[in-house]
Amino acid sequence: MAKQVGFIGLGRMGEPMALRLVAAGYELVVYDVRPESVAALTAKGARAAASPAAVASAVDTVLLSLPTPPIVREVAANVSGGSKVKTVIDLSTTGATAAREIAAALAAKGITAVDSPVSGGVAGAVAGTLAVMVAGPRALCAELEPMLAVFGKVFFIGERPGMGQTMKLANNLLSATAMAATAEAVVFGVKSGLDPAVMCDVINAGSGRNTASMDKVPKQVITRKFAQGFATGLMYKDVRLCLEEAEAAGAPMPVSTAVRAMWARANDELGGDSDMTAIVQLLERAAGVVVKGK
Repeated sequence: MAKQVGFIGLGRMGEPMALRLVAAGYELVVYDVRPESVAALTAKGARAAASPAAVASAVDTVLLSLPTPPIVREVAANVSGGSKVKTVIDLSTTGATAAREIAAALAAKGITAVDSPVSGGVAGAVAGTLAVMVAGPRALCAELEPMLAVFGKVFFIGERPGMGQTMKLANNLLSATAMAATAEAVVFGVKSGLDPAVMCDVINAGSGRNTASMDKVPKQVITRKFAQGFATGLMYKDVRLCLEEAEAAGAPMPVSTAVRAMWARANDELGGDSDMTAIVQLLERAAGVVVKGK
């Protein structure tokens, strides 16, 4: 019989990851606040639970994929009331401070926390090509690796709680910076009469190449789709968390402070539910141009 695991949080990232586990032969017990999300998994053979605690009373390993640190804290506290759970794997982005606090609270209940944030977006979650950043007891992480490898490439970051979160925030800070800076460069080019598609071709053949120039601007901005699948509010949250953690660690981030201000403005003016690639619209409005294909 396939190993049973619990999965809580079936959103844009959680649903495709959970579906990959089902396809890999794992028997899932799932929970989400949205019944339609649960239904998508039960239609594939997963079993629904009435609450996070019910999931944790049915299996010994529970995975979380949740949007914000407060929600992760709340759900982890609920999970800790389960009668069977021994390991909680957090795939969310919470920051190292929250991860350490959650790990300590779970440890008090005899539960081991593994922080295992992922990067690669919805497309990566669907394809199983995510970067999976794992931090926790080495032997336990090695035992969990075959399951986590269903999501993508597994990297062991370290044994201390929160180390995976630190890695994830550093990664997402670079992604956020690339998107914001590339948006500025392309709007500048269009305002000066350049073709944005040609700009991306040149940048991608040269030293300015980055994730935004290779993927987000050509596929989402120039086409005006704005459907990358990662919300502005979540990107702003990640950047804000990263700078908070950096300040606590005593690491200066002057460039990133400006990046945070731009994402804060995008969150305020475009709305947290807007697609992250829509940040270019702030610059388009100010410049009086639109970045689109000819």
